[in-house]
Amino acid sequence: MAEGLKFCAIVPAGGAGTRLWPLSRAGNPKFLLDLTGTGRTLLQATWDRLDPLVDGLVVVTGERHAEAVGAQLPGLAAEDLMVEPSPRDSMAAIGLAAAVLAHRHPDADLVVGSFAADHVITEQAAFADAVRTAVEAARRDLVVTIGIEADHPSTAFGYVETGDPVDDVPGAFAVRAFTEKPDAETAAAYLATGRFRWNAGMYVARAGVLLRHLQRYQPVMHEGLQRIAAAWDTPERAAVLAEVWPGLTRIAIDHAISEPLAAEGGIAVVPAVLGWSDVGDWRSLAELTPPGPDGVTRVLGDAALVRAPAGEGALVVPASGRTVVVLGVPDAVVVDTPDALLVSTRAHAQDVKRVVDALAAEERTDLL
Repeated sequence: MAEGLKFCAIVPAGGAGTRLWPLSRAGNPKFLLDLTGTGRTLLQATWDRLDPLVDGLVVVTGERHAEAVGAQLPGLAAEDLMVEPSPRDSMAAIGLAAAVLAHRHPDADLVVGSFAADHVITEQAAFADAVRTAVEAARRDLVVTIGIEADHPSTAFGYVETGDPVDDVPGAFAVRAFTEKPDAETAAAYLATGRFRWNAGMYVARAGVLLRHLQRYQPVMHEGLQRIAAAWDTPERAAVLAEVWPGLTRIAIDHAISEPLAAEGGIAVVPAVLGWSDVGDWRSLAELTPPGPDGVTRVLGDAALVRAPAGEGALVVPASGRTVVVLGVPDAVVVDTPDALLVSTRAHAQDVKRVVDALAAEERTDLL
């Protein structure tokens, strides 16, 4: 990573994308897949949009995916691929990268930004503007999130409530509160006020500021990550990781820092219209992918498809290579892989996770 580092992106690449089962699995998660048909995986697309905006980029991923991440990102230096021994949620991953970077660049006025590896953003110019504004606000010692303009009252996302403008940073606003995923009535009420944005989990802050807040709110985690960071670029890394990492609290950055800090007035939000999706389920993927002339959306391949006039809106993933026929089933979701077949509807997209939970309970690790 270059000297004179001023802004570095942290890309946590984890999770199994369980609502996109049976295509996305623990061993081949959605960030490693080209779900939108662009020729680039979600991880590669994340690199593409961040690379022009940053001085450096690190990826934090698990041991199981490190080799695939390295292969997909040939421009990523080996030292900037940080491998965590086990998942400890977003705070540990982001905190690890921030702590290691702070140790590597102790004299830098370093700003870090965390951006998920498995999101889709179609408005690159708007994203670049939002990131630059967030960096400017972060240099006021604020922790800054990018708030997504909500185009419908979703119950699948948390929300950020905006407050007064941040002085001298046009486009940035104080955060009044973070709220959990609401019910449909509450979500509609949020949107009616004009003050709420979706929380996409993108955070920008000075590395030192982020770590100081972590020390205040999660002192045990802070101490552990500092020990790991001090050993990271030494022969002691493996031993310290094995001793310290399993004891770190498993907690998201939203709960660890953002929510308590918002109550103190230390969080800002940059509202933005980004063409954003977390590709969280089959319904959201179908909305990202235009249908073919027959009204059927295909992902990751093609297949001979026959449909009746009542079959509009079907989504088909012919990943097994077999011919798939959808006949008179409106809004069907058919995901055909070599060892598992999912047949559902867009309306039940969020329920796919229950299938994964049931398979896990039955110890069907071959399908997970």
